[in-house]
Amino acid sequence: MMTRGVSIALLCVSVLLVVTQECAGESVLSRNSSTSPPLPQRPSSVNVGALFTYDSFIGRAAKPAFKAAMNDVNADQTVLKGTKLNIVFQDSNCSGFIGTMGALQLMETQVVAAIGPQSSGIAHMISYVANELHVPLLSFAATDPTLSSLQYPYFLRTTQNDYFQMHAVADFISYSGWRQVIAIYVDDEYGRNGISILSEALAKKRSKISYKAAITPGAESTSIESLLVSVNLKASRVYVVHVNPDSGLNVFTVAKSLGMMGNGYVWIATDWLPTSLDSMEPVGSETMDLLQGVVAFRHYTTESNMKRELKGRWKNGFNSYALYAYDSVWLIARALDVFFKEHNTITFSNDQNLTKTSDSSIQLSALSVFNEGEKILEIILGMNHTGLTGRIQFDAERNRVNPAYEVLNIAGTGPRRVGYWSNHSGLSVVTPETLYSKPPNTSTANQRLYGIIWPGEVTKPPRGWVFPNNGKPLKIAVPNRVSYKDYVSKDKNPPGVRGYCVDVFEAALELLPYPVPRNYILYGDGKKNPSYNNLINEVVTENFDVAVGDITITTNRTRFVDFTQPFIESGLVVVAPVKAAKSSPWSFLKPFTIEMWAVTGAFFLLVGAIVWILEHRFNQEFRGPPKRQLITIFWFSFSTMFFSHRENTVSTLGRLVLIIWLFVVLIINSSYTASLTSILTVQQLTSRIEGIDSLIQSNEPIGVQDGTFARNYLVNELNISPHRIVPLRDEEHYLSALQLGPKAGGVAAIVDELPYVEVLLTNSNCKYRTVGQVFTRTGWGFAFQRDSPLAVDMSTAILQLSEEGELEKIHRKWLNYKHECSMQISNGENSELSLKSFWGLFLICGITCFVALTVFFWRVFWQYQRLLPDSGDEEERACEVSESSRSGRGLRAPSFKELIKVVDTKEAEIKEMLKEKSGKKLKSSQSGAGSSHSQRSDIP
Repeated sequence: MMTRGVSIALLCVSVLLVVTQECAGESVLSRNSSTSPPLPQRPSSVNVGALFTYDSFIGRAAKPAFKAAMNDVNADQTVLKGTKLNIVFQDSNCSGFIGTMGALQLMETQVVAAIGPQSSGIAHMISYVANELHVPLLSFAATDPTLSSLQYPYFLRTTQNDYFQMHAVADFISYSGWRQVIAIYVDDEYGRNGISILSEALAKKRSKISYKAAITPGAESTSIESLLVSVNLKASRVYVVHVNPDSGLNVFTVAKSLGMMGNGYVWIATDWLPTSLDSMEPVGSETMDLLQGVVAFRHYTTESNMKRELKGRWKNGFNSYALYAYDSVWLIARALDVFFKEHNTITFSNDQNLTKTSDSSIQLSALSVFNEGEKILEIILGMNHTGLTGRIQFDAERNRVNPAYEVLNIAGTGPRRVGYWSNHSGLSVVTPETLYSKPPNTSTANQRLYGIIWPGEVTKPPRGWVFPNNGKPLKIAVPNRVSYKDYVSKDKNPPGVRGYCVDVFEAALELLPYPVPRNYILYGDGKKNPSYNNLINEVVTENFDVAVGDITITTNRTRFVDFTQPFIESGLVVVAPVKAAKSSPWSFLKPFTIEMWAVTGAFFLLVGAIVWILEHRFNQEFRGPPKRQLITIFWFSFSTMFFSHRENTVSTLGRLVLIIWLFVVLIINSSYTASLTSILTVQQLTSRIEGIDSLIQSNEPIGVQDGTFARNYLVNELNISPHRIVPLRDEEHYLSALQLGPKAGGVAAIVDELPYVEVLLTNSNCKYRTVGQVFTRTGWGFAFQRDSPLAVDMSTAILQLSEEGELEKIHRKWLNYKHECSMQISNGENSELSLKSFWGLFLICGITCFVALTVFFWRVFWQYQRLLPDSGDEEERACEVSESSRSGRGLRAPSFKELIKVVDTKEAEIKEMLKEKSGKKLKSSQSGAGSSHSQRSDIP
């Protein structure tokens, strides 16, 4: 009983403690609830606006996508828990005014974000409404690049920016090798701004838009036809079409009727064409016939099960913009979910600017400012998730990351993918997501596409250019020269000009696959050679289409005009008077340089000394008194030069060294003989001007041809004073100025181009020669206006002329010189043979001598070691040591003398000494063995 009572008491105490704690907790909770505000509750629904044109290819695909996304968001319990997403639709009716009114009506419903519009023009207008009311505006179809400017802070594009698409088109044009294109575009913000970006992208590839053909929005077929007729008169056959999806096919219908969809034409369409075709599935055969050979770009979206499932909900009319519309709804839903999780609330307030318009019949005061719009926009910009269109994330410029496009070729019954484009790797046949794991590589060598079937069912890429058939002939400027008229000059007969350069130009034109009407116009007054720089400027200013003549290709000129492939080599050289070199009694020394003579003499003595060392112990002819041996060394050394040495070598090492040395002597003698023969038999010409360097260092006048680039080069590049430059009119002035010389009012030398110098030297009977080397390497070419496609075709034709030998035939026709002479004088210093030509021989000889000496001294040292006293003669060695210490000499001196003695001793004597020592050792060992035996026998 007592135990039971204790248990009941403990139970009561426990209950009291629990009750006390609960009461205390309630009091604390009540105190906390009285000090902290309650958490905000999520709204039951939020409104999101959708503004687009219902009756359009994009709108018909976007509306069901919006509804599907709204239903999927509301059915998903993980997003917007307890909050219903409501989309308010508004039709912009493809009108800027109606679109703006529709945007205002959407804002009256207090939307937290607006999706749309699809039109770039309308987007520009309603972006101001979004800015004023702080409502994020997410467009799923407005691709105008200028919408990303800072002017529209609340505008955000959930599709790809046309900036990237135009760079994809530019890469494709560069990949195909075209330099000029014609842009056909709709004349609104979408068309103009997209083509403007294309122009910038092409400029980076050294291409350009040669003509811009603008189409009025909603233009009739007659207007398009007149536009394409004018386009067809242009030279370029590469057309980039950037128009609206709903009316763009009219361009190809008219082009087909004008015969512009056949062989030789190139049609490139932006993403509007795949959008139209996707929306029209199945596409009729008539439409496909219009588009055969067209290349188009389509937004690339990653394949997934969700994408295929969404596409399955459409019976027809599905295109890529439906995916962007679907992802836009989900992007807002996820951003709102983050917004609510951060305990934010949605509030609106009156706009002070709009309340001032309350007197107006337009009730703008009904519009409210979304206070948290900036916060929502910030969350959206920071989102990073994967949707149906791929990775949804924005870069610093508020563009979607990883932009990519499919490259399509329409052939047969439908589009065929020939590759991809991404800003990560450019053109490729590999899917972009595969390349994202690798480092970026947009190099030209990395670009690749599958084969394309072009209009006319051809697989070879079209040239992309024809001579314009507008009846306007080329205006060809030809310099009216007064000198060197074989190159180009005036002619009384048609076409009014003649010469080597004209014939080359005409021969190249004959190889072109199209006719080129042309008129030759002489440039210059005929009294002096015209300025070629001024002639180039006339081409730059489009006064002439091309300049034909002896025009040098220089770096500065290539900045302004396009040159063809050079049809003749050129370069500046120095021409100076020469005279026959006086013979010298020391000419026999000229074949070798001083270094060569010194090293050769040193090797003669070295080899003689080494052979003496190797033969001294074996050969009696290399022994005797020191004076005789020294004479033998010198005699043997230099007698090998003529292979007349009388001493015979008997040692193996000596013979080895001698064989290698005689081979070296044979090569040296042969080279010396050949060089001396050339020096004594070939006429040697000298000039006090050695080349351009010595001419620069002097202060003497220099002659140049009037009108050429030589004067500017000497003054601007070599910093020669303009007062030293003397312009010369023709060959007679050249020869006269050289003959007079600088002291008599002439010139010290002439600087001119190689083709002119060849003519000058032959006409002067070889009295003058070029000195030094050619100090500029260039050529002559025909100058065309910048980015002229005709320049490329002419370059190909000139290469063909060269390969077929036609250039050489034209050269022999006009420039077949009667007097041929060596242009450049021989340089005595350059004809000398230097050590550089023979160091390999000397190296082999030196290595052989070193190896032979090493083997020889190793053998001598080995013999010396064997001749040393044995270890049993300790007393005798001790006496020798005491004697050496008393005489004050070191221990090594006798050993060195003994080593020298061994070296000087004949080989036969050394062998005899070694034999005697071996005999003594044998006897001592036998006697030692006998004494030990006798001692053992004496033991009892």
